[in-house]
Amino acid sequence: MTSIPRSALLAISTVFGVLMVGLAAAGSHGAALVAAAAALAAVGAGVAVRPAATIAVLLSVATIVASDPALVFAAWSGLSAVAYLVCRHAAATPGAVTWSWPTVIAAVGFTCAGLVAAAFPLQLPWLPLAAPLGVLAIYVLATRPFVS
Repeated sequence: MTSIPRSALLAISTVFGVLMVGLAAAGSHGAALVAAAAALAAVGAGVAVRPAATIAVLLSVATIVASDPALVFAAWSGLSAVAYLVCRHAAATPGAVTWSWPTVIAAVGFTCAGLVAAAFPLQLPWLPLAAPLGVLAIYVLATRPFVS
């Protein structure tokens, strides 16, 4: 795999960051626009300061929460956030692999899974109470082969 120059990775990550914020802020107003403006500023700051990229993603999540966009816009914004963070953090590490097939498959797979899960309007008020038990059961099943 050939390495991409740092300046190109920063440019690509900035494009994904602006796309992430734009998709999150599509059709929003009020407090969501304030969060989107702050996220856009954090994307700009993320070019020089790497932790600002994480703040930009969190502010984009706040924009999505405040504006309640269409599911597809939120999903594309999340996929852009993955690309933004991968490219931005790869730019800081010389010789880092920018994209690999497992990364791409996981990002697209989780985006599709999120879209499918959000498409069904389930009204299960007891589900948050059962979730810790489910996580514990998964943990026990996953560690069972390693415990004598």
